[in-house]
Order: sequence, then structure tokens, then C-alpha cells
Amino acid sequence: MTGHDNWEPEAAELVRPYVITKGRGLPDEDDLSLITLVTASADDARRPTRLSPEEQSLLDLCSAGYLSVAEIAGHTHFPLGVVRILLASLMEGGYVTTRPPVARARLADKEILEEVLNGLRAKFG
Repeated sequence: MTGHDNWEPEAAELVRPYVITKGRGLPDEDDLSLITLVTASADDARRPTRLSPEEQSLLDLCSAGYLSVAEIAGHTHFPLGVVRILLASLMEGGYVTTRPPVARARLADKEILEEVLNGLRAKFG
């Protein structure tokens, strides 16, 4: 016996993301940030014919409605970079659509809030 019966590759977890992404690089942060919302396209004519199992799992997850990129990574347990690359590929194929997150509401002016408070005090004592 040479001891190779129990041999396992040491760097398998390092190779897998590269294989999943087919060596593609990360998309721009502006295109797919952590809070970008993603959903499956409504166009039934563009049903995917040849997607990797990982891309198909992302597409299935996105078909339920809008999810952020961070939520998708959390549900799939894929590294965030891998999710961003796969989503960029699905975007290029027209399988998913993205939209920026809802902008934060502008804070009310302090003077307006004081006027409302004074009006309520005057009316209700």
C-alpha cells in the first residue's frame, strides 16, 4: 500500500468557484451591489435551454420575486462573488432583470415637524 487510497485534493474548495463561474471576472459594483434587487424576467419565450445547475438554482430562486444580491447569496450558500458573476451572466442572457433599491425617503424638515406638533397641541391641548 502506498497510502494513496485515502488521498483527497487539498484545494478543491478553491477550484470550485472558478469552475462555476467559468473563469469570468466580477461585474462592476454599480451593476450588482449587495442591495441591488433581482427577479426573473417575465418573458416566457426566453426560457433557458442550457444553464449550469448553479445558474438554474439562482433563476428558480429569483422567480419568486425581488431579492437582493446579498439575500440570494445567503439562500444559495454560494460566495458573494460567485453569485454576482452568475447573476451578471443571467442578466446578459435576459433571464433576470435588476433594479436599484428603493431610495431612502428624505428626512422631514425640523421646522415642519415643530409646526405640526404645535398645531396638535393647540387642537388637543
